[in-house]
Amino acid sequence: MSRFVVLRHDSPAGLHWDFMLEFADVLRTWALQEEPAAERPIAARALADHRLAYLDYEGPVSGERGSVSKWDRGAFEAVEVEDDLVVVRLAGKRLLGLVTLELVADSSGEQGDSWQFRFTPE
Repeated sequence: MSRFVVLRHDSPAGLHWDFMLEFADVLRTWALQEEPAAERPIAARALADHRLAYLDYEGPVSGERGSVSKWDRGAFEAVEVEDDLVVVRLAGKRLLGLVTLELVADSSGEQGDSWQFRFTPE
């Protein structure tokens, strides 16, 4: 199983949660606008891949981008991974169940970096 981490990121731009999934030698990362919670859609934005060091890191982020602390961590199993859909089964301390990340189109119908995060506990 691969690893995941959710970091509470207190940044100058505002509080958000970084949801990170280990794929090969990088962490695919999404910024969640709200704390992860069951059975409700949460707006998410795809970010650049992060270094694996963030699986264990807590503290200040370089470039005066705030600080991060672990909110949850654990292992995951990929159920489905496509360009516009990621479904994983998490085994964390807080998140135990299925997460679906789906790319959503903007008002013009274009697909950018906007995603929807949904957690379904098991």
